[in-house]
Amino acid sequence: MMVRRALPFAVVFVAGFAAGGLVRVGAPRAGDAADMAADPASVGDLGAYAGEVLRVIDGDTVEARVNVWLGHQIVTHVRLRGVDAPELNAACAEERTRALAAREALAAFAAGRRVTFSAVGPDKYFGRVVASLADEGGRDAAATLVAQGHVRRYDGRARRGWCG
Repeated sequence: MMVRRALPFAVVFVAGFAAGGLVRVGAPRAGDAADMAADPASVGDLGAYAGEVLRVIDGDTVEARVNVWLGHQIVTHVRLRGVDAPELNAACAEERTRALAAREALAAFAAGRRVTFSAVGPDKYFGRVVASLADEGGRDAAATLVAQGHVRRYDGRARRGWCG
């Protein structure tokens, strides 16, 4: 069964509930988004889900097909947990150049690999989820992109600019 991106948050919530806890259930507490971004362990043991990256949207967001239950897959946007990438809709030429490089680095990381999504939770914009992404060797995408200088750590608070 394949569910396309009609209502990604609702789909992930329902599929996650059926799978036994893909997303947190209940009203968010004050500081949840910042706590989860800064400390993925604070999300709890939500399991890991195999999938594949269908396309890279930008340096910290992908469209993915995720196996949420036997015979059930969803396609949704996934933002990498705990990092911030330069924006493609940039405020300056330097940021746009960095955004393109970050997108290419994430595409190279995921190219042709089976991946795993873990620490999955709701995103503040409800059109996607936030998760950690690892390749089949267990290498974390966010940590790799930070080490390469393409993205920076993000704690869920106000973003700093990339220009100047």
